[in-house]
Amino acid sequence: MGEGKGNSVAKAAGIIMIAMLFSRILGYARDVVIYSKFDMNRATDAYYAAFAIPDFLSLLLMGGAFSAAFIPVFTNYIATGRQDEGWEVASIIFNIVVVFLLVGIGLGLIFTPYLIPLVAIGFRGEPETMALTIKMARIMFAQAFFISLAGIMVGILNSYKKFTAPAIAGVMYNAGIIVVGLLLVNRFGIVGFAIGVVIGAVLNFSIQLPAVLRLGWKYTFSFNWRHPGVKKVALLMAPMLIGLAVSQINLIVNQNLASTLPEGLVSALRAAQRIMQLPIGIFAVAIAIAVFPTLTEQAARKEVDTFKNTMNLGIRTVVFVTLPAAVGLMVLGIPIVRLLFQWGNFSLEATLSTAYALFFYGFGITAYSVNQVLNRTFYALEDTATPVKIAMTTIALNFGLNLLLIKYLAHGGLALAYSIAGIYSMMALLFFLRKKMGSIGGGKLVNSFLKSGMATLVMGLAAHGVSIYLEQLLDVSMKINQLIQVSIGIGIAVLIYFGLTSFILKMEETELMKNMLKRRFARHRG
Repeated sequence: MGEGKGNSVAKAAGIIMIAMLFSRILGYARDVVIYSKFDMNRATDAYYAAFAIPDFLSLLLMGGAFSAAFIPVFTNYIATGRQDEGWEVASIIFNIVVVFLLVGIGLGLIFTPYLIPLVAIGFRGEPETMALTIKMARIMFAQAFFISLAGIMVGILNSYKKFTAPAIAGVMYNAGIIVVGLLLVNRFGIVGFAIGVVIGAVLNFSIQLPAVLRLGWKYTFSFNWRHPGVKKVALLMAPMLIGLAVSQINLIVNQNLASTLPEGLVSALRAAQRIMQLPIGIFAVAIAIAVFPTLTEQAARKEVDTFKNTMNLGIRTVVFVTLPAAVGLMVLGIPIVRLLFQWGNFSLEATLSTAYALFFYGFGITAYSVNQVLNRTFYALEDTATPVKIAMTTIALNFGLNLLLIKYLAHGGLALAYSIAGIYSMMALLFFLRKKMGSIGGGKLVNSFLKSGMATLVMGLAAHGVSIYLEQLLDVSMKINQLIQVSIGIGIAVLIYFGLTSFILKMEETELMKNMLKRRFARHRG
């Protein structure tokens, strides 16, 4: 990858990482506010279960499948000087999606009482919980409308390598939920946060629409689904939609299994997954989103060697950052969950349940992070079928492991099944990418993983030992001491990891991360 492209990707990744960090912090704050008000019980279980059906609709229409199919097609129009035709394609897709949303939401509102038992079968014997879930799901259908339209805006902006507005929109989404939820909680209880979800979605869309208009969008009122660009997007999306639908069904099955466990465990899984997603969302997704347009351009120009180098660098950087993050979350799970969530009505039992799930989720963090880059690598090559085939076998594996492991590990079994499925998916994607492209720099990948793994092992043992020592030394019932314990544990882990990878193992990835941070700080000073 040329120096100019490298700087461009690093700059984009830096912007996205900072915004993702703020968004994740607000997402954490949102959960802390909810749990501190209600603890982990059937009210919070109902709140998170209510997301399932509206989310299924929005993800099906405008989830990752849309961006992966739309960006290569739209980018091609821009790169070849056919912007007007590209805008026509965007308008047609926008109009078709609006119609599908209105029909889907209308049907969803009518059949909500019949749909909720599909996502939370354990609520059927609890009329109050079922009624609360139905009420919040109906409210949150409006969120699906605005989030789906925002998905189109994201696809357009990312095609132009504009990442700031989508990143800010994600921050405002969570901010809207928190502010509106707090304003309404005394009057409406947890339903106030469901209303906040809708307001957050409106803010998300409202921030991105002006940014798209500034690019010169020439809106066309057309439903010409036979347009070659629209047909190409549809053909690329079709296999991914099948995989996404099956994936969502798998998540629904998981939620059903969790709803049969004692109350609060749906929320414990959700909280643990929220923490698990921090390194994935802040680093892996940011790097993958930043790399994707560059990979798309290089694939279109048949720059095979440069394409492979970009992909290889993306994977190595992701592993370098997320492997120590995963082990850190596993060995410091209880102190981290206690510090982040144990406020107000959030109990010690809830902390232990969440940390238990987090430990098993930790095994899959790096795999799911690498998958962010690998999936986009296939999409840049306009191969959407291979990731979907792998996804479907992954889902089948996950489902079978869920049924097996829940018997022995309860909700921890669901988390472990999810992690094992992610590792399988990563290995399968690497295998088929190697088969498709020939050498992909496997030696570099293995060498980087082994070095990161050795440094991570030493780091994890040290962090665990320090945490146990501080647990005995400090009164961890006090928040300040919880903060000291976690801060010192993480601080020592970071020093050991970067010391080993920089001075002893002399890893290239350390320098890459340093240069990325230098560019970000230099920009702020400038």
